[in-house]
Amino acid sequence: MLAEKHPPASSELDAFEQDVIHGLSQQQKTLPCRWLYDDRGSQLFERITQLPEYYPTRTETAILKNCVSDLAQHIGPQAALIEYGAGASVKTQILLKHLTHLSAYVPIDVSGDFLEDTAQRLQQTFSHLNIQPVIADFTSPFTLPALGNSRSKVGFFPGSTIGNLSDDEIHSFLTAAHQHLGDNRQFILGFDLHKSADILIPAYNDAAGVTACFNLNLLDRINRELNANFSTGGFKHDARWNENESRIEMHLVSIAKQRITIAGKTIEFEKGESIHTENSRKFCLDSIKTLCHNANWAMRKVWMDSDNLFAVALMEPL
Repeated sequence: MLAEKHPPASSELDAFEQDVIHGLSQQQKTLPCRWLYDDRGSQLFERITQLPEYYPTRTETAILKNCVSDLAQHIGPQAALIEYGAGASVKTQILLKHLTHLSAYVPIDVSGDFLEDTAQRLQQTFSHLNIQPVIADFTSPFTLPALGNSRSKVGFFPGSTIGNLSDDEIHSFLTAAHQHLGDNRQFILGFDLHKSADILIPAYNDAAGVTACFNLNLLDRINRELNANFSTGGFKHDARWNENESRIEMHLVSIAKQRITIAGKTIEFEKGESIHTENSRKFCLDSIKTLCHNANWAMRKVWMDSDNLFAVALMEPL
């Protein structure tokens, strides 16, 4: 099985270099979070989802198990399930087992080799299902493979990945989903809810240091692909709660004054200066409903766990 690949306008390596040089030239150094997910980064993230401190995955999994029968009643036969940012598609298997009349499953992810492995593993389990992986950045334009026998398409965006996006990015993504999914479209969205920092900080700064490895892996990727000379020992992982923005911020903090060379360019760091690598926003229900409404999606039904940590919503077009 070969995944369908949609390269960006410029080569992936050129885009990576441009993002790195531009981001590290800002007053607050920053890097787009999508570059965290090379094959190694994707593997590390799957380890994060299994950590005791990381509540989102197990909580969302429990919600999906409880609501999947209800979801099946809303989703008709011969629907295609389109998953944005599929990763290992672990939670997706809950849907695939219960939505037995799906016509196809299309996992979309930027990490090609990781996606190939996932698709092949799923095909062995669901041999009857038409699985068509697509290698693409779901926040950029791409096209879906032909799914001629599908009566409808259902978007699936779990894991609170929507929390990595700004308001403008959420609007663009959800607006584009209307075009991807076509007529008779529906959308299943998982999102993390606002809660105490005492729960949030450990979830993004685990005792075993897996999240730190995940964050620092980005520097190894820059070294490998852009001929840079970062020393991962010169930086430390830091997870911060930004109350004003209602988000966890991941940073890589320079532990000393240092100078880095990347693709022939020199970047200087002061001691304590950070690279902002990722946001994970936490939503109140009204705020996420408004964001979805502004992109012409209405929440038909919402399911939450008993502790109100996380939510899954079924959305339909306005």
